[in-house]
Amino acid sequence: MGDRQSKKSSYLERHQVESILEKLPPEAKTWAESLPWMQRRYVLSLCHLMCAATPEMQAEFLDDYTADGLVSRTLQDRETQQRVGEHLKKFNLKTELSETLLRMYIRQFYIHSAQELHRQPDIYLESALRLVISTEQKNNVFNYILGFELLKMMFQMSWLQMERLYQIQTNQDEFIRLYIKPIQNTHILNAIVVPKDPKVFFAKRDYYIQQPDISEKKLVELVIVTFTTDIVSSFGFSIIRHPESLVFDYDYIFRPDPENIFPASM
Repeated sequence: MGDRQSKKSSYLERHQVESILEKLPPEAKTWAESLPWMQRRYVLSLCHLMCAATPEMQAEFLDDYTADGLVSRTLQDRETQQRVGEHLKKFNLKTELSETLLRMYIRQFYIHSAQELHRQPDIYLESALRLVISTEQKNNVFNYILGFELLKMMFQMSWLQMERLYQIQTNQDEFIRLYIKPIQNTHILNAIVVPKDPKVFFAKRDYYIQQPDISEKKLVELVIVTFTTDIVSSFGFSIIRHPESLVFDYDYIFRPDPENIFPASM
């Protein structure tokens, strides 16, 4: 009876290993199966250490181990790089898609994913591995950069400028729900823009036109805690795929605030 259970257990373990190997790209599967026992021990040790490491340690390791290759592969996609650069200029953003910026954003992507662990425990390593292995996911770096840079810009808008931005969108309700409300809530929670008395209409003016003063480091932190990597990447992807998905009129949105936007009550 014991021998039968042992054989059954051994069979199940082999089946699970085979199932995992089947999920690898063909080249990786062939390489893994060709390793002699000593080298397989090294791979297993690395897997064990990665699983036991904290998200921060995983991010540091993946950054050191993959950044050079990812930057090199990403820079080869000249077409997407050029399109993203054109979009950044369209939105009056001065961001240059340099090798340094790409390296910074790849590391930030790992860290951003790690911040989501309390919501989706399995997303971190999975998203990082997809980024390393998949050409499609590798291109996602550009989607993430574009989405993140736009959200940084919106975080620095006054609430009046945000209102002007959403008013010119085709789907205003969705835009407010996905982007405007989360940003405004973060402004309030972090005392960046504080309504004096939201219930009294004519007391709104000061905070309504207040231009947020946020350092670059704080700005990155706020975007990361407010939006998931999926939302950031989807935002950038939607614009790359459909350039008019975000209607933008710089002169209208950023024109000087009128002094009489909330005239004195009679």
